[in-house]
Amino acid sequence: MTDMIRVSSTEFGKEVGRYQDAALSQPVVVTRNGRDRTVMISADEYHRLKKRDREVLGIEDFSDADIEAVRRAKPSKEAEAFNQELSL
Repeated sequence: MTDMIRVSSTEFGKEVGRYQDAALSQPVVVTRNGRDRTVMISADEYHRLKKRDREVLGIEDFSDADIEAVRRAKPSKEAEAFNQELSL
């Protein structure tokens, strides 16, 4: 899904069915006053993207082994580049 169709909201309103069909294979960007306003994608693509949402867990969702693994974890050498953020 790399190619996108761009269409004005006026044109989109005139040919909704055509753009719904097109959105099954590629995103349709609807513009208003020359600016991207909304994007229509297929339901399958929407559900695929929703599955990628992060799941937020509370501490109660972790097992004792998970908590211990976090407790024992050591930051990588590359993480030292962010140490200055601790003093903000």
